Amino acid sequence: MNAPIPTPDLNTAGPALAVQSVRSPGGIEAWLVEEHSLPLIAVDFAFDGGASRDPENAAGSAYLISGLLDEGAGDLDAEAFQGRLADHAISLGFEARRDDFHGHVQTLSSHRDTAFDLLALALNQPRFDADAVGRVQAQIIAGLQRQAKNPEVMCRNALFAAAFPGHAYGRPEKGDVDSVSKLAAPALKALTPALLDRGGLKVVVVGDITAAELAGRLDLLFGALPQGVSRPRPPQPLPIRGLGQTHVIDLDVPQTVLRFVGPGLMWHDPDFIPASVLNHILGGSAFTSRLFMEVREKRGLAYGVSSSLMPLRESAMLVGGTATRNDRAAESMKVIREEMLKLAHDGPSEHEVEEAKRYIIGSYPLRFDTSPKIAGELLALALRGDTPDFLARRNGLFAAVTLDDVKRVAHRLFGNPDLLVQAVGKPVGLV
Repeated sequence: MNAPIPTPDLNTAGPALAVQSVRSPGGIEAWLVEEHSLPLIAVDFAFDGGASRDPENAAGSAYLISGLLDEGAGDLDAEAFQGRLADHAISLGFEARRDDFHGHVQTLSSHRDTAFDLLALALNQPRFDADAVGRVQAQIIAGLQRQAKNPEVMCRNALFAAAFPGHAYGRPEKGDVDSVSKLAAPALKALTPALLDRGGLKVVVVGDITAAELAGRLDLLFGALPQGVSRPRPPQPLPIRGLGQTHVIDLDVPQTVLRFVGPGLMWHDPDFIPASVLNHILGGSAFTSRLFMEVREKRGLAYGVSSSLMPLRESAMLVGGTATRNDRAAESMKVIREEMLKLAHDGPSEHEVEEAKRYIIGSYPLRFDTSPKIAGELLALALRGDTPDFLARRNGLFAAVTLDDVKRVAHRLFGNPDLLVQAVGKPVGLV
């Protein structure tokens, strides 16, 4: 076990967390933040892959599996397993995301034995009983049917399909009614070992547990899972297809939902930090961004408008969107493009940069006010390949961003704002 990593006492330092690196006898690693003032333990972990490992003709497999792991395991059927969780006030669950398969358990430290036993059963001995598979599958299908005519969902799914044709990113994470209806227990069982292999496993624990105890429990939880191999990250981001195109799904609704995507930056791009400042100025701030001021406040085109950086494991995007009256959809996209071009040509003001930095730095501690939040932040850090010392350096990196840095990145990202635009509704004059 390594010594805790100290956090410097600087005005721009991040949260003062002592993060220990714990290694089990079997070689499983975890990050631990010991916190004994409250009798709580939060465990967050993720396996490499998630929905991106769905077979091409079986979209939604990982999502369905994530709903089944706590529906009976070992000698406990679904009712008994869920009853054991409820009797001990344990929160345990799984989620298949685009790039990882995530799980968590939160428990009172006095119930740690039960919580860890149930988690070990769910990971190592899931049952996939026919009644549980049928029930969870039906729930997912019902949700997909409700969303089938939801303009927001339709727009998002169509945008990713156009941006990444033929790639797992182009398929909906939850699948669709047709693909999920065809999933069966044998195929789900066969896929599960690939989803839950230790090749890219990341584990974070926060709370009332010592490093010595955690080291002893890690092998019991994860040691029997397939070893697997950590997949290398691509040297270059997967290109976004369809840039410069606008697609419309005709739907008889009074408002047009608009989503757009352009090239973004990967986590470890040297320009990612100044790009985060830039995005805050463009559309990342709820009430002060340029898009909010120009689209909503000055023109009343929409109630809300936003943008965000979306670095994925294999690609990187700047995504954004709004919803507006059908007859003002074209004007809304015109304003959005104009604001991007203004930032590319003229850059933001010094005041905008300093205000963005002040917010980004000042709001950071709010992400660490509970044990589950701390675990989640550390897990996200681990998944992108960073180390705990980033917490100490993070705010200093933002403080060091200059106006020239943001101008340079604005020209890089927005100098040629060819966007892929997806619309759902009856937009007038958009194409």
